[in-house]
Amino acid sequence: MASRVAVLMGGKSAEREISLRSGSGVLGALQSSGIEAMAFDPADRPLQDLRSLGVDRVFIALHGRYGEDGTVQGALELLEIPYTGSGVLASALAMDKLLTKRVWQSWGIPTPAFVALRSEDWAAEAPGGAAPASEAQRNDQAFQAIAHLGLPVAIKPAHEGSSLGFTRLDSPEGALAAIRKAAQTDEAVVAEAFVQGREFTVALLGGGALGSVRALPVVEIVAPHGNYDYQHKYFGSETRYLCPAPIPPEITRQMQRCSEQAFDVLGCEGWARVDILWDEKGSPMLLELNTSPGMTDHSLVPMAAAQAGLSYPALVCEILAGARLKLKGAV
Repeated sequence: MASRVAVLMGGKSAEREISLRSGSGVLGALQSSGIEAMAFDPADRPLQDLRSLGVDRVFIALHGRYGEDGTVQGALELLEIPYTGSGVLASALAMDKLLTKRVWQSWGIPTPAFVALRSEDWAAEAPGGAAPASEAQRNDQAFQAIAHLGLPVAIKPAHEGSSLGFTRLDSPEGALAAIRKAAQTDEAVVAEAFVQGREFTVALLGGGALGSVRALPVVEIVAPHGNYDYQHKYFGSETRYLCPAPIPPEITRQMQRCSEQAFDVLGCEGWARVDILWDEKGSPMLLELNTSPGMTDHSLVPMAAAQAGLSYPALVCEILAGARLKLKGAV
């Protein structure tokens, strides 16, 4: 019986549009490689339909919640359909910026200082009908919660990607607005010391059925005014990507080693991308790890793979080769 692969794309997260673009690229690459593949949008039909469609492997091209956070991975484990990328725990852990940073700290992996905030503490209305403090008082309270980090500060949701809900806070007056912006999409908010420095990313392949993890060439991101936001990531043409990054070989290898360790300690496999800032003191500071990175024409994993001699279709097929059930072992 011929193998049939479903490419999961779209989904219900705030990154749906990007996922559809990633999935379309993956689908085309699989089909051009002679693999029977079909698109499948979990927002349009239940996952159990994968069985009736005769799907025996899944390539996860979903981004963000309900795709990159362990939920889809758990459902596929129950359906006993092998899938690409990290398993339930690693996916959930990497999606949570707070837990990721705590794990990295425990292993001595450099990451910026941070504070965890609860969104309900900064709601527009006081709970229980109590008289709310003035906006000025609440803003002061918000800033005091993060003041020891110093300015500027990065404020962002704990469970979103693609810079959604992100604010760079440069003055105390904007603290409450920045926290509330992040809290619109998440119950947990991260306040993180803003690192002044050059921005890089490291793509990783391997782990699980694919053997030891290996880092691909480092990419430097040069965004307009240092603002690598959602628009500049996916739709603009002003951001420059330098691959391989113009940095000394020893710094390249240091970033790659840190990224490989960050991948391993979270229990990841298949592929991932680590975002890094290199601060003015000459140290890499790891920001986050994406377990289902973008695969669009603006995406950085295909760019790094190409520099390593791996074409887009070859990259997609290598990732697919690692598809397996993590809780039941290789199939």
